[in-house]
Amino acid sequence: MKHLSILFGTLLFAALSTSAQNNFAQVSFAAPSFGVAPASAVNLPSFALPGAQPNPFASLSPVPAPPSPEPDPVPQTVQGVFEKYSYDVYAGYTFFRFYEVPGVTSDMNGFNGSFVYWYRDRIGPDAEVFATYGSQPGINSWLTFGGIGPRVRWIKPKGIDLWAHALFGGAYMTPKTPYGGQGTVAGAIGAGVDLNGHHRHMAIRLAVDGIGTHFFGTFQFSPKVSAGIVYKF
Repeated sequence: MKHLSILFGTLLFAALSTSAQNNFAQVSFAAPSFGVAPASAVNLPSFALPGAQPNPFASLSPVPAPPSPEPDPVPQTVQGVFEKYSYDVYAGYTFFRFYEVPGVTSDMNGFNGSFVYWYRDRIGPDAEVFATYGSQPGINSWLTFGGIGPRVRWIKPKGIDLWAHALFGGAYMTPKTPYGGQGTVAGAIGAGVDLNGHHRHMAIRLAVDGIGTHFFGTFQFSPKVSAGIVYKF
C-alpha cells in the first residue's frame, strides 16, 4: 500500500509539471509601457552646448558650378578685298569733235554726267547726258545729248573697273544753224575705265564714245572723250 501511494504521487507530480510548462510558454512577457513611447518613435529635441556659436553657412545654398565656356564663334568668310557699291554717279569734263557735214567740223567743250544702278552687280541701266559749247560758221552754239541703255562692267584687281555701254536717245543743237534742223535722234557707244580709290568709294573715270546723230539730212559719227570723278554708294 505504501509503495502504491508513492507511485501515484510521482505520476501526479509529473502531470502537474507538464501543465505548468505549457502555460508558461503561452504567456507574453512584454515590458509594460506605462504611457511612454519607445525610443524609435520619439522625436528628440536638439540641444546646443552652452556658449556654442551658430553656423553662419548652415542656411546658404550650395555654390553653383561655374558656367561652361561658350563655343568659339564661327569665322566669317571673306567676300572680297574691295567693297562693291550698287550706284555710280559721275560728273566730268567732255571734249566733243562734231562732224557736221563733210569737210566741216566743230571742236566743242563742255561737261557730262551719268547715273548707273548695278542691279546684277555686272550689268545695270545707264542714263547719261552731256552739253558742249562751240563755234559754228558765224555763230556760237550748244549741242546737248541725252540717252539711256545698258552698261556692263568687269571688276579687276588693283582697283580697276572696266566698263562698256550703249545708249539711245536724242540730240539738240541751239541756235539753229545754216544747215537746217535743231533736233534729231541720236545714239552712243563707248567704253571706259574707273581708277578706284583705296576703298572704291571714289574713282577717276576716263571714257571714249562715238556719238551718232542725224542732223541736216545726213548722218554724223563724232568722237567724244571725257574725264571726271565717280562717286559710288
